[in-house]
Amino acid sequence: MTTVFGCIADDFTGATDLAGLLARSGLAVSLRIGIPDTAPKGSAPFEIIALKCRTAPVEEAVAETRAALDWLRRAGAQRFFWKYCSTFDSTPRGNIGPVAEALMADLGTDQTIYCPAFPENGRSIFMGNLFVGEQPLAESSMKDHPLTPMRDSNLMRLLEPQVTKTVGLANRLTVARGAQALREEMDALKTQGVAHIVVDAVANEDLAVIAEACRDMPLLTGGSAVAMPLPALYLADGTLAADAPKTQRPQFDAKTIVLSGSCSAMTNRQVSDYLGRGVPSFQLDPLTLAENGPRAVLEWLAVQDLGAAPLIYATANPESVRTAQERLGVAGAGEIVEATLSACAVAARDAGARRVIVAGGETSGAVTKALGVSQLDIGPEIAPGVPWTYCESGGRQIALTLKSGNFGTETFFTDAQDRLVS
Repeated sequence: MTTVFGCIADDFTGATDLAGLLARSGLAVSLRIGIPDTAPKGSAPFEIIALKCRTAPVEEAVAETRAALDWLRRAGAQRFFWKYCSTFDSTPRGNIGPVAEALMADLGTDQTIYCPAFPENGRSIFMGNLFVGEQPLAESSMKDHPLTPMRDSNLMRLLEPQVTKTVGLANRLTVARGAQALREEMDALKTQGVAHIVVDAVANEDLAVIAEACRDMPLLTGGSAVAMPLPALYLADGTLAADAPKTQRPQFDAKTIVLSGSCSAMTNRQVSDYLGRGVPSFQLDPLTLAENGPRAVLEWLAVQDLGAAPLIYATANPESVRTAQERLGVAGAGEIVEATLSACAVAARDAGARRVIVAGGETSGAVTKALGVSQLDIGPEIAPGVPWTYCESGGRQIALTLKSGNFGTETFFTDAQDRLVS
């Protein structure tokens, strides 16, 4: 099967978020962890390459995404998607804009869109301003993100320092008039030299209009939701054959480990809910880990009943996070936690866990790498943008879910376990 749509994601949870929405179509979706070191063979209709470049140096992020684009082109894809977080996580230097411009240059296209809206998860764009629920981005919990604090809600202002060409807006009034009106507005902006177009969206109906208008553009960029309508469009117009491969669903042992490294507001609530259910748990402290290493938690894990789905977490409130970062540095504190949770994931797998639940983008990247996972097939969705995935690790088949910090409801950890057996 030739790949129809090739996607590049800037972190692992973002990649599974996108994969879950595309998989709602019932079609096979393949997620590659990092750039494959083999030539494309037997690729799925929808291929996603997950990178760990959201906060990487700009030059490194650009080089990696260009290499991913090359692999996807060799797999047969002619339409491409640059996926970043629905809260537009970035800095004035990048990496969203520089990567988009590099991909545009490689594809020979002079215009693309930016639409991180995800209405099902409370992310909307109105008059170019990004909202998280009813809060402007800069007033949400993202203002205190340890790596990419978002202190402005206006996407044009956020994007302009990152790119070399002109930024413009296709606002909600245009989108509400339909796909043809949006195409005409984009054409008009192109005549004005506008290469980067932020597109408003406040509901799924807007996403359908945007997808219809932009379906044939060589490159789209945004959060995962704007790509969600594309499989149906491609089936309807024959771009995808009606007999395209469908997803398959294996069965797994119930032994489970839950690992949480995210300190987002929602993950804090999810951890609190799970602890309230009386599950065995171990809380990690970065300062203690820096002094003593992971021995204590690994010894604790070794005697746990994995049938009870124990929780190991470093999730904490912003004050505790800042204290650890002041002592260890922002990167140092994160790396210590990621290394420990990765070691726990491997130990749990070797002890028989066949379901691994991970919360946090950076944590997911580290855990996936430690487990030696190179490709995932996408399974049922647990929450909007968060699916179960199936993969091989250490010669064993496991189910793995990678949750972005703010995604899911408060009962996510139990919902995930229920969803795999339903």
